[in-house]
Amino acid sequence: MVEDDREIAKNLSRLLCAEGFAVTHASTQREAGDLLAGGGRFDLALVDVSLPDGNGFAVCTQIKQAQDIPVIFLTAFGDEASVVTGLNMGADDYITKPFRPRELVARIGSALRKAGRTPTAFEIGGLSVDTASGTVKKGGAEVFLSALEYRLLLIFLCNPKSILTRERLLDELWDAAGEFVNNNTLTVYIKRLREKIEDDPADPKIILTVRGTGYRLGGGYVSR
Repeated sequence: MVEDDREIAKNLSRLLCAEGFAVTHASTQREAGDLLAGGGRFDLALVDVSLPDGNGFAVCTQIKQAQDIPVIFLTAFGDEASVVTGLNMGADDYITKPFRPRELVARIGSALRKAGRTPTAFEIGGLSVDTASGTVKKGGAEVFLSALEYRLLLIFLCNPKSILTRERLLDELWDAAGEFVNNNTLTVYIKRLREKIEDDPADPKIILTVRGTGYRLGGGYVSR
């Protein structure tokens, strides 16, 4: 992460570490260059456009020359020219401050998947999911999910060690779903998803309820 505002960098680091990422922070263009020159290997770069000793566009060029990884620009500049410049420099995405934390995490996940730096196949409880083809199978037979059910399942698979609150699930679905989701409809979709993927929906083993908190993924999870 290349960000000169230390308060923003601290808060982003906390957010990303809580999501399971390891974060290395550079506050200037020179520090970013030193990290790259020192042989540091990374999976993705978050780069602020405005830096005290240069700009994020130059950092993006340095990164792309050193490593073939996704670059997402973080910037207060929302004008079209900055967006076009960033994308023409090879950036993979562009997000304008202020942004919602969940939106940033979702965009990071999307960029990593496109770059082939995240698992594309998951298995749990006799269920197999291939995100490359978008197929879900139970005991070898294909399971047909709606777009929102599929998105809900992916949220659990991508957060295997986390307890997901209802608020977190609603926030994630609100970013991606093309239909309105509230507390009541979330309950309905959890029920529908369990009916399609669980051996016994009344005694679920894949999506578990954490009373008073939310839900979590069951045991036996494998990704590759």
